Amino acid sequence: MISKIIKFIVVLGLLFLALLFGIFAYTYSSVDSDVKRVTSYTPDISTEILDRNGRRIAFIFSKRHRLYATYSEIPFYIIEGVVAMEDTKFFEHKGVNPDAIARAVIKDIKARAFVEGGSTITQQLIKNMFLSRKKKLSRKLKEMILAYKIEKKLSKEDILERYLNEIPYGNNYLGVKTAAEGYFRKPLNSLSLKESAILVGIPNAPSFYNPLKHYKRVAKRANLILKRLKRLGWITEDEYNIAKSEQPRVYKTSLTQNIAPYIVDEVVRRFKDKFKDLKTGGYKIFTTIDLDKQLIANSAVKDNLLKHIEKIDEKLSKTNLNGALVSVENRTGDILALVGGVDYKKSSFNRATMIKRQPGSAFKPFVYQTALDYGYNPATKLADLSRTFKYTKGGKSYTWTPQNYERNFKGFISLREALVESRNLATVNLVYDLGLQKIRDRLSRLDVDNIPNDLSISLGNLALSPLKMAQIFTIFSNYGHMIEPRLVSKIVSKYNSILYETQPKEILDFTKPKQAYLMTTILKDVITRGTGKNAKVKGLELAGKTGTTNNYVDAWFCGYSPTTTTIVWYGRDKYKPIYKGATGGRVAAPAFAQYYRQVLLLEPNIKREFDIPKGILAGSYAGKTELYTSISPLPRSKKSLDIYDEAASFPLDNSVKKAEKRSEKSKNIDSYNEEQSSSSEDVEVLY
Repeated sequence: MISKIIKFIVVLGLLFLALLFGIFAYTYSSVDSDVKRVTSYTPDISTEILDRNGRRIAFIFSKRHRLYATYSEIPFYIIEGVVAMEDTKFFEHKGVNPDAIARAVIKDIKARAFVEGGSTITQQLIKNMFLSRKKKLSRKLKEMILAYKIEKKLSKEDILERYLNEIPYGNNYLGVKTAAEGYFRKPLNSLSLKESAILVGIPNAPSFYNPLKHYKRVAKRANLILKRLKRLGWITEDEYNIAKSEQPRVYKTSLTQNIAPYIVDEVVRRFKDKFKDLKTGGYKIFTTIDLDKQLIANSAVKDNLLKHIEKIDEKLSKTNLNGALVSVENRTGDILALVGGVDYKKSSFNRATMIKRQPGSAFKPFVYQTALDYGYNPATKLADLSRTFKYTKGGKSYTWTPQNYERNFKGFISLREALVESRNLATVNLVYDLGLQKIRDRLSRLDVDNIPNDLSISLGNLALSPLKMAQIFTIFSNYGHMIEPRLVSKIVSKYNSILYETQPKEILDFTKPKQAYLMTTILKDVITRGTGKNAKVKGLELAGKTGTTNNYVDAWFCGYSPTTTTIVWYGRDKYKPIYKGATGGRVAAPAFAQYYRQVLLLEPNIKREFDIPKGILAGSYAGKTELYTSISPLPRSKKSLDIYDEAASFPLDNSVKKAEKRSEKSKNIDSYNEEQSSSSEDVEVLY
């Protein structure tokens, strides 16, 4: 009987061992896919968006924020701390520590439950990556098999690197590098011993040891870690004492650290289809933005909006007035600042790139540039006289009688003064006399949509974004060459290879440098004595044009310095008036001036005067000094003073500038004129 029982027990034992062996063999052969996930580790990594100087604008990520740190980046203090606290024999075992398992089994038997697992760092990595954290025998078996296989494939350094990039540190920070940047605003190589100890202690219980909520608690644990390191002889007594007394500052930092959200949104909008893993691929996106200028632009838009709030009629909402600003580098088209609105938290809609509004008289310089290129001169007389134009629409006959802002007319006026004073009648008559088709054919090269096929083109009756206005204004600021604005210069992979790169791109040779310079001198007058006087900045040459649309719905100032082109727009998203009298000169020009005043403080050595290209001459006409070129001669033969010889080297001297100043002094223009957009749409002019 006893022998039968013994035999039964032996058979049962053998069956049990066979079952265990079967389970072990099956598990051992079925975990290869999991092993591959660890060995070919490709975690989601946050992408970093940077300015032109490598300063961070923001992080973007999908679900959790993680910055990846290679083993060589991780301070030795952190490596030693983790090994000391989690797995002292890490560099000796092969994935499983039998001594630790034995101690854990004894504790589990005494407690009659799974209270301790005896896991190595390799096993903890496996748990964090894809195994359930429930303490079950089957999970422990699989964990040990995986640990053994992984240690055959990876070095100890590789395992530690994965471990320290995978473990959570609270506040949605994943990985040690993310935590260092988030809590201490430091790169890993700048951490102190105490800061390193704090980071070692947090993953044990991220909520319990949250340094933002439980600083004393996590500091106490850090000191225990330091004591353990001292006991093991891994730090000295002096190092221990210094670190123990340290109280590092911990920062409450937003996950994205986004300081220019309109720019970040625009980057994502442009590249999300090109890079499907844009938020998880660990890219570095280098923008053309200058963060210093961006902050200046933000303030300029907001400050000047607040100044006009009190002027708004009570019937109009004071809170839905908004603004935008774009500033680009003349030579390269690099977008240095881009403000899509006054308050991103209230509205994330990017008005700098996504709205299309009528520019009003801010579009007039392109009409006048066309006239100059057809042989007109700044001194050419234009008819500032009222005319009534007939047109048909939908089979019906209509008439259009445009008016000047002042409701008057001056008879004949020079082209220069017509644009300086923004005279609507003179502009309409210029288009009519020069020929609508000539104007349209020329302006069709501007890369803009829906150019009117009627005389309303004279008054900016088309829809453009501030960014597009910045692009086309580079025709003047870049001496006749239109440059494509660019926001991103390059995108670098997590392996530091360049995946995307751009160079400055000229997209249109619109006019000759000398012809563009004639327009610059007129637009300088707009600021010194015309509708744009509020855009003036002492010590800096500026040129620009105001724009105001019907009923004061849109207020623009579009201008440039010798280095940058800047567009400012104010208005309401629902096309309601800003307030009565809210012209581009009153509302937008002051923001333009504030921006450039701050730029001068930021860069006092910036180029302050426009260069004079070859081919500019000055002569006497009607008792005044006026500039001319071989393409735009003076209206009739006069004794000319050749101040600049076309064959001379560039630049010769400042004689032309002196002539311009004499010309300004010889004129007495004290009126402050603004403009009015045409209320006519789809006008068909009958000649």
